[in-house]
Amino acid sequence: MSALVFVHGWSVTNTSTYGSLPKALADRAAQAGSTLRVLDVHLSEYVTFDDAVTMDDIVRAFDHALRGLSLPDGTFDCITHSTGGPVAVAWLHAQRDRPTLFAPIRLRHLVMLAPPHFGSALATLGKSVVGHLKAWFDGVEPGQRILDWLEHGSPESVAQALDVIHGPDPAAHGTWLFNLTGDRPDRKFYDFVNSYTGEDGSDGVVRIAAANLNARHCVLTQRGHTATLDMTISKAPRSAFKLLPGLAHSGDEHGVMASEPPSTVTIDAILRCLAVSSAASYAALCDAFGTENALRDRDKVETEQKLLTSRTHIHDPRSLLIFRLLDDRGEPLRDARFLLTAGPTASPNDLPPGFSTDRQASSRSAATVTMFLNYALFAGDDPVPDPRQPGGVLRPAQPSHRPYGVRIQPADVTGLIRHIVAATAQDDDLLDALGPHETTILDVVLSRRVAEGVFRLTQNLQAVDFSQPVSGMDIV
Repeated sequence: MSALVFVHGWSVTNTSTYGSLPKALADRAAQAGSTLRVLDVHLSEYVTFDDAVTMDDIVRAFDHALRGLSLPDGTFDCITHSTGGPVAVAWLHAQRDRPTLFAPIRLRHLVMLAPPHFGSALATLGKSVVGHLKAWFDGVEPGQRILDWLEHGSPESVAQALDVIHGPDPAAHGTWLFNLTGDRPDRKFYDFVNSYTGEDGSDGVVRIAAANLNARHCVLTQRGHTATLDMTISKAPRSAFKLLPGLAHSGDEHGVMASEPPSTVTIDAILRCLAVSSAASYAALCDAFGTENALRDRDKVETEQKLLTSRTHIHDPRSLLIFRLLDDRGEPLRDARFLLTAGPTASPNDLPPGFSTDRQASSRSAATVTMFLNYALFAGDDPVPDPRQPGGVLRPAQPSHRPYGVRIQPADVTGLIRHIVAATAQDDDLLDALGPHETTILDVVLSRRVAEGVFRLTQNLQAVDFSQPVSGMDIV
């Protein structure tokens, strides 16, 4: 086995953040007859406290650190936690796109624990608030530029995700990616001011769907001058994704990395990843993880014991939908209304109750909004039994409300520059663009209509006031 490099998340000031996980992995690997060298890469000195540091800066520093390693065979394996995952993915892309500037080292296994590939809902709260959340930053505030990257729908995170979706398959070149994430928050870290720390469908910091690189890019393009939006869907190359039942983002009891002693669930999953040695074994592990995730989704009720009572949580699979509204000239449609619709009448009133649990507008990218959707309610679900009452039902069967669609209502349909109301075709179904525990980037592109009143020529040589122009017909 090649050298193993650990990359921690942001705002870590001590390698104790790894706990005894490196040693536990080395011990287990030795028992299995493998030789495992553990090397630490200290990233905290590059990112902590400095608002000027960007993701690109960290990638360059990471590459510099790798050049200093002694790698006899020129390869290494990497285990990351939290934002260390996007750093490693960004390094892979930089190495591919600018090979003369980055080290010619081959990364074989990239095992990412709780990676926020599509950001974290916490990032939008701002540095002063996030710095006090023990579950994420352990009391040390991060740089603002990193929080900017981590905001849902940030231009940087979306660009990196689209590169993954439309880029080459790393597995075809002998680099295998694994995304492992806890499936619930650690309830003792719940912050009553910020409900995101106890949000179902997340590990308390990162939403499960945001940790999964099996993402989709759906583009809805207006068909000429009609009101119909044509749908195209692209899917990322398949990568291994596993839910780690009962684990959270951090914490010494349930953390995917920091728990003491290290979770056997985490150790077993990592070693299964590091054992992959061929395209066939990678595909087999992807299949196995998929089967295990499906079993977890069928056993999805958590009972939280309180002092005098108990509370149940239904861990439905959820989807992250990042939608961006623009026209075919690249202008964001800031004031347009984005509506989801359901059923044969394409009505917003027919959407399943409780289908959306959160909605965040990007603070930096105009007309970009992220929605957190309950995939189980969208797709339809069987009755959920109540573990506290034999034969009881916690939630009755939920019917699907397909087909799902999109309708866009522009703010200006009569001005010199205008757009018209547009909607998806009746035979298209947005559910086809969503996946359980997955993220979809949805781009809606409307035709920009320019009225002839924007520019006219006249042979009237008398002075004419055109401060109130007549729109006229659209330019074809």
